[in-house]
Amino acid sequence: MNMFSGWKSGALTLALCAASLCAHADDQLANVRKAGELVVGTEMQFAPFDFLDNGQQAGFNKDLFAEVGKELGVKVRFIDLPWPSVLPGLEAKKFDMVGGPLTVTKARMDRYAYTLPIADATDALLKRTGDNSVKQASDIAGKTVGAGKSTAQYEQLKSWAATLPKPPEIREYVDFNQAYSDLAAGRIVAVANSVTNIAYVAKERPDTFTVVQPAFGAKVYYAYCMRKDADSKSLLDAFDAALVKMHNDGRLATLQKKWLGVAMDTPTTQPAPNY
Repeated sequence: MNMFSGWKSGALTLALCAASLCAHADDQLANVRKAGELVVGTEMQFAPFDFLDNGQQAGFNKDLFAEVGKELGVKVRFIDLPWPSVLPGLEAKKFDMVGGPLTVTKARMDRYAYTLPIADATDALLKRTGDNSVKQASDIAGKTVGAGKSTAQYEQLKSWAATLPKPPEIREYVDFNQAYSDLAAGRIVAVANSVTNIAYVAKERPDTFTVVQPAFGAKVYYAYCMRKDADSKSLLDAFDAALVKMHNDGRLATLQKKWLGVAMDTPTTQPAPNY
């Protein structure tokens, strides 16, 4: 080997090492483990997944992420934000993933990477208990209803409402607690949200709220999301592996029963979204 060949070989080795170091530095799972924590952006006005109880976080997400943290060998830190700020915060790399959870839709799958589903997210209506003017979902025609700003539930409600003889007026709310307050006060006749969320609200306040049956939305699921880039794939794969393990050993079903009222048959492969 001449000197020039040796120089080329050494340079190639250094370049490959540098590339390997860069790849490792950009690996999200490696970064999370090095930091010792998984940072999750969420909105704590979304019971039963995330809410505040006497000023402290409570709900399905807190328990589930604690289990995932054990599997990954890290602690979990949540950042509480208004929902319209959560996805922009993810894209700006303010945290590793979104706790939400989010409804899995085609448009969002084009932009974000989703974990495996963790619950049913089919859209339904919540009404005031005893309000006989809304016996089925189509009875909101020509009335005023509410939905969360920048949510998939709002988009699905808007599309479905346009098919009614007289579309309802839809008010957007920064968080669902404000919508529920207006519903209880009679300022709107219903709130659209996932059947999982509103079933919890109705269970907590049966004298005030009732779920309108059947649900009006297409079958969809809730999942968590991350940035859709090569760096995040390692974290997504590890998170999904933890979910499958929890599905198989019964921990996921236990948390679903505790917080959602029933164990749900969530798939262990990513289903194609219905809208």
